Amino acid sequence: METIQAIQILKIPVVEDVRGNLGIIQSDFLPFEFKRVYYLFDVPSTAFRGGHAHINQQEVLIALSGSFEVTVNDGIEENRYLLNKPNVGLLIPTGIWRELENFSSGAVCLVLASDDFSEEDYIRDFDEFLISKK
Repeated sequence: METIQAIQILKIPVVEDVRGNLGIIQSDFLPFEFKRVYYLFDVPSTAFRGGHAHINQQEVLIALSGSFEVTVNDGIEENRYLLNKPNVGLLIPTGIWRELENFSSGAVCLVLASDDFSEEDYIRDFDEFLISKK
């Protein structure tokens, strides 16, 4: 059973250049092979995203532009992360509840996921999540 201690901040390698920086994510960078990439954008500042946990899927969240906050909960402990740099990723292992909020104007959240979409992998009710942790 994963805890929030398993969450990691990943420093994405960057090639710096006066013409602009280049962030690099290769298959050997992540602790899993990503099968799906998606992104959130035009999220109203008052909106909440996430509100779920995954049974099997792992994810890395990156603020490509702007900023947002991620609250994670393992059923016992809770922690909050501010993502606001495109060279930093937040690795969320399986079995961790996550909520995203306080999106800045123009924020873009890139997600690298270990699996294809499967509704059966989601726990979308927090009380059900807490029961699954026992």
